[in-house]
Amino acid sequence: MSPADPPPPSRREFLTGRALTTRIERAGAELADEIVDREPPPVPPSAGPTVRLETRAMACEFAVLLNPGPGDQLLAASEALDFVHALEDQITVYRQHSEMSRLNRTAAEGPVEVEPGLFDLLRECERLCRETEGAFDPTSGPLIALWRACRSEGRIPAESEIAAARERTGIAHVRLDGDRRTAAYLREDVELNLGGIGKGYALDRLAAVLGDRGLSDFVVHAGYSSVLARGGHRGRGGWPVGIANPLFLDEQFATIVLRDQALSTSGSGVRHFRHGGRRYGHILDPRTGWPAEGMLSVTVLAPTASLADALSTAFFVMGVENARRYCDNNPEVAALIFPPATRGRTLEPVVLGIADEQLFWT
Repeated sequence: MSPADPPPPSRREFLTGRALTTRIERAGAELADEIVDREPPPVPPSAGPTVRLETRAMACEFAVLLNPGPGDQLLAASEALDFVHALEDQITVYRQHSEMSRLNRTAAEGPVEVEPGLFDLLRECERLCRETEGAFDPTSGPLIALWRACRSEGRIPAESEIAAARERTGIAHVRLDGDRRTAAYLREDVELNLGGIGKGYALDRLAAVLGDRGLSDFVVHAGYSSVLARGGHRGRGGWPVGIANPLFLDEQFATIVLRDQALSTSGSGVRHFRHGGRRYGHILDPRTGWPAEGMLSVTVLAPTASLADALSTAFFVMGVENARRYCDNNPEVAALIFPPATRGRTLEPVVLGIADEQLFWT
């Protein structure tokens, strides 16, 4: 027994319970000292007053958030938002006159010249498809259409239907010529669908327009799942963005401070359907033709919104370890991944490459 240790209790103290009371009091004092000595957890940064402008495009709300300031920045933001409608008119596959629809109709007949910005996006899609080994695939439109039709009919696709749709998918069916800036399809029933990257691409272009008009501090987002930030807010070197609890979407789980970065979240909590007592999510694995499983949500941080948009879907399909490998090989990319809850409803998120000073738990 060291000099600092108390003497053992007498028999009377033991029988009357006084010894136990003394030990409890001593333990409480030690715990209180430990709590006082321990640093409190960092307080998540909060958002202050902002000015918000928005428009509806690509089936969601596009918004620009600005720090309060001169009125001329509102005019610049409004003009930039108008640009989003022009982009939608170019890349959507749901309008017959769009450039993407024209490409899908004619590229099997021979090479089609593509507008420079759109061609660069197609090249990025091709690169990401190969880097993710098909987890992100812009040619998976036939699979998406098949599942959408079956969902409306209240059934799941037959294996033969999935196999037929998969024959029409794969970036190998698309040939891009960088010298001539053309795209050609190697079979007639191939199509490109930019739904997995289009919103991010629009945010990148929107941010470029805002920058050209002299704005340096702003956030742009598309439906809250895709966000891009530039500059800072409330004297911070970034903008705080809330991350929802994937089990209870109306609750915030964390805050991430975006510093000249983009963020995109993909999850299965909102869009899904049930058949035969089983739940099917809306994010498909192009490699199998079936909905991806084994993940609640994935949030990706990247230098551009198009990259974050594509990788959040790819990581959802790829799983934690493949996502970890990608982030290790590409340090400019980081992720917050929520695998299925364990021990009942306990969430154990996986953090890949996000700096401690950027991530705050709610």
